[in-house]
Amino acid sequence: MDIIKIIKEKRKYLGLSMRKFCESAEVDPSNWSKVERGLLPLSLDKRKVESIARILKITKGSKEWEDFLDTAALSQERIPEDIIRYKRKTEGLKDFFKEIRKEMRISVPKMKTDKFKNLLLYVLERCAGKPNVGETVLYKLLYFIDFNYYELYEEQLTGVTYRKLDYGPVPFENILNAMQEDKEIQVIEVEYFGYRQKRYLPLIKADLTKLKASEKEAADRVIEQLSDLSAKGISEYSHNDIPWKATKEKEVIDYELVFYRTPPYSQRIYKEEENEV
Repeated sequence: MDIIKIIKEKRKYLGLSMRKFCESAEVDPSNWSKVERGLLPLSLDKRKVESIARILKITKGSKEWEDFLDTAALSQERIPEDIIRYKRKTEGLKDFFKEIRKEMRISVPKMKTDKFKNLLLYVLERCAGKPNVGETVLYKLLYFIDFNYYELYEEQLTGVTYRKLDYGPVPFENILNAMQEDKEIQVIEVEYFGYRQKRYLPLIKADLTKLKASEKEAADRVIEQLSDLSAKGISEYSHNDIPWKATKEKEVIDYELVFYRTPPYSQRIYKEEENEV
């Protein structure tokens, strides 16, 4: 197991939110989120590693402590300092560590194509009778489902990346074109209140076995709350969500920014907020 996965699982077990962890560890939340997703290399000195170990309630001097420090070193392709001081067979250890590191290489999370397709089809089915749900509303519904789910469970639902554009978050993977070519959806243009509206029609039914109960629940909640909004209304609503506000124009919106949300966007109450109530 790589060190990032260990840290993430340990802090979740302790009930430590991403925001609180970054504050305690004195690390930049945006950069740390990229490290967790494999987009940035891990760069921690021994002092920082030991500080994180203490935050995660790992007892200094224990086997768990040693394993944690060793795994952190391996994840950064370096040899622990105490082993370097033990000079015998050092060159052999370097080769050994390089081999281990190849097996531990962090893979960048890939988008869950089947999950996205079936979520999209499910949303289209649920909103089939709503003339306001054109492309703009659909994109925002998908965004809020994905980002709300991540805030609640700290794991990605579809893995889709969204960019910040003028009318709000937009998924930029090319799956929609592929779904059209595969006759899974149809795109039509209609007139709606004097404007041309692009609508997506499902040509096959969603396979609900591909969606967990928690994922379907997250989708249902967003659909119930936001699917009656106009394109302008839901765009303006998305513009006040912290992930969108904190992102530069046309850049990818970082999922980790959901942990800085404020009401009514925040999907859960954090411990520090409970203490203020």
